[in-house]
Amino acid sequence: MTSIRSTVLALTLVISGCVPVYRHHGYVPPPEDLSLVVVGQTTEAELDTLVGRPSSQGLLAGSGWYYVGSRWRTYGPTKPQEVSREVVAISFAENGTVSNVERFGLEQGRIVVLSRRVTDSGVTSISAIRQILGNLGNFNAASVID
Repeated sequence: MTSIRSTVLALTLVISGCVPVYRHHGYVPPPEDLSLVVVGQTTEAELDTLVGRPSSQGLLAGSGWYYVGSRWRTYGPTKPQEVSREVVAISFAENGTVSNVERFGLEQGRIVVLSRRVTDSGVTSISAIRQILGNLGNFNAASVID
């Protein structure tokens, strides 16, 4: 009887080690909440009540809000692996209204623009968040040591 219990316990532990465990880090507002943000009309104070406070903000006052969320997968004792990452960047005009709402994803080390709402017809400069995410996969420790 004891050997059957120990066998069942051992099988349960082996099988549970093969099941992935997912963890979520950060916060990204859902598309329904982002659809309430009107480019050119919504102010920074209204944005706080519509979608919540951001994960991080730009260095200058009113420069931008950034919401970052990622999903990690772990199999048993192995190292966690990032499965997906999403970034929402909201920029402000000088008058304090929202000028741009962008959603980015990170697919195979490359930045993918998921959606963009801009008051201007053309976006010419690369945003700071795009530059940061674009350099994540380009770091080489050997170049720093040499």
